[in-house]
Amino acid sequence: MKSMEEMIQAAQAAAETIQKQMNDTQSKLDGIEVEGVSGGGLVRIKCSAKGRVIGVAIDDSLLTPAEKPILEDLIAAAYNDARAKADRVASDELAKAQQGMGLPPGFKLPF
Repeated sequence: MKSMEEMIQAAQAAAETIQKQMNDTQSKLDGIEVEGVSGGGLVRIKCSAKGRVIGVAIDDSLLTPAEKPILEDLIAAAYNDARAKADRVASDELAKAQQGMGLPPGFKLPF
């Protein structure tokens, strides 16, 4: 039978392993790119799966003063599209990491 000290050490080791795997997953998310699109492709925003904006591409046809309000709306829509995709990728990657750790789906880690 294991002593209380051995069980505490095992729990600490497990927590350290989980923390490392979560850190690795977070690093991986910053390397995954998603692209948000709006206006039928006139505005594109690339983000990391963590939500960091990598780049913005705007079609030349939108670069007139008269199109400014439309362009602003399209940029916001493209960002929101990219953010939604990033959230889905992040959720999928975190679920994979949790499965790899033997944690039940939906388990909330306190990190």
